[in-house]
Amino acid sequence: MKIALRDKYLSRSRFNRYLISTGNDLSRANRLYKANIRLGQAFYPLLSQFEVIFRNSLDQELSDHFSTTNWILSETSGFMNDNSLRPQLYLKKQVLRSQNNMNRNGITITSGKLLADQTLGFWVAFFSIPHYRLLQGKPIHIFSNKPGIENRSSLHQKLEKIRDFRNRVNHCEPICFVGNTIDCNLPLSIRNLIFDLSEWMNPDLISFLNGLDNIQAKVDNILRI
Repeated sequence: MKIALRDKYLSRSRFNRYLISTGNDLSRANRLYKANIRLGQAFYPLLSQFEVIFRNSLDQELSDHFSTTNWILSETSGFMNDNSLRPQLYLKKQVLRSQNNMNRNGITITSGKLLADQTLGFWVAFFSIPHYRLLQGKPIHIFSNKPGIENRSSLHQKLEKIRDFRNRVNHCEPICFVGNTIDCNLPLSIRNLIFDLSEWMNPDLISFLNGLDNIQAKVDNILRI
């Protein structure tokens, strides 16, 4: 890509970090920029499938807890509306946002569509203290194979790290640096978190995720630049 075109559409400040990390070697910086994109691309299968697995696990647990598969509809006037959650009412507002969007677009509202429309942040919020207490600690039951040392707080921190990383990938931010040094410890640690949390939900998921995983190959490519 020509420099003028790159600076206009990708921004000079975004690219400068790659130049700094490669000692102003334009050729290496270009290769590193593209390799960072490919590393982010390699994460999409793992991140997307982890989100589906996590969401569906919570859905099953909460369906059992509330004795209905329609809990996401019924509980907007139930625990999501509890006084202890005011004034934020985060979960309720997210569900109502989805309902309003569906109504505007003439889409029939179903529990399944509402579940699929929620963000990863929505599901991670079930491990925040206010929601977790109202649900009597039920969310942690999805991690039936977790080590004894893991608790609500540690799981919440791990889930937030995955969510934050997912947002960085979605915004094409650099994930191959620590400061201005080429370093892929962060993506490798997120990859390990995804595998750990999935295994704690069900060890049989690991073979499925292994079939989607080529993170190490993309990291190795970056470290060769």
